[in-house]
Amino acid sequence: MKKFIIIFTALLTTSLSACSQKKTETNMKQKVLVAYFSASGTTKSVAKQLAVEAGGDLHEIKPEQAYTDADLDWRDKQSRSSVEMQDKHSRPAITGKLKNMQDYGVIYVGFPIWWYTCPTIINTFMETYNFKGKTVIPFATSGGSSIKKACEDLKAAYPNVNWKEGRLLNRASKDELKKWIKANR
Repeated sequence: MKKFIIIFTALLTTSLSACSQKKTETNMKQKVLVAYFSASGTTKSVAKQLAVEAGGDLHEIKPEQAYTDADLDWRDKQSRSSVEMQDKHSRPAITGKLKNMQDYGVIYVGFPIWWYTCPTIINTFMETYNFKGKTVIPFATSGGSSIKKACEDLKAAYPNVNWKEGRLLNRASKDELKKWIKANR
């Protein structure tokens, strides 16, 4: 009987150890999504590079109504983008929604900086899906602003999301992307 208990304990310990190791391996190999909104193509280019380096799937956050050059004229207070950014409750409709968001554990969310923060369409994206248990990492492109305020605004608006530090990725090299990805794992 004593021999049976020793063998049973050894088998149980080995099984639990194997299960624990399997769970750790699964967590390390979470499926990655690079979701981005790009009005001019700049953020799209960075998102494509990021998806390759991160080994992730690429998803464009598409507005139901595409933005025209006139819509993006930040000097015109009546342009679509100006009006949306002035209204904190603005949620531009998106199309091409993901049917398998539950499959992803790490989501990079990219956007251009508008009025020192993320475009309101990013709020639409964040409110469309359940991010419970997921890691979300913002990235942005900008002609002169930092990503700091955008990250602060996102964290304040969605405090239950597991946010990692965001980064401005203007002209990021392949090596810089790799280092940043590694630091966020």
